[in-house]
Amino acid sequence: MDMNRKIELLRALVDDGDSDDVLTIYLLKAKELLLNILYPTDPDRASKEVPDAYSMKQIEIAEYFLNKRGAEGEIQHIENGIHRNYGSSDVPEAMIRHITPFCGVVK
Repeated sequence: MDMNRKIELLRALVDDGDSDDVLTIYLLKAKELLLNILYPTDPDRASKEVPDAYSMKQIEIAEYFLNKRGAEGEIQHIENGIHRNYGSSDVPEAMIRHITPFCGVVK
């Protein structure tokens, strides 16, 4: 899936009026996270693209980052009966649990 389509889908999910540049930045953050999981030992992973099988996961992670803006790393927030408590500013384990790293033989 190309970046323009990813931006289009992400915009449909968040519809915040963010520019394409802002959405691209969050998609790139999600890409970096995915590539670090998919290719943990590959020194050239930054030059790779997200496999099509994980394109929607990239959009989902970018959506998570966008929706959490301003509350990154929040440990506790209680207001009018609403409780928020983040142990980490990272993506929840449930979102990345099914991502299988690629492996290969060390040369």
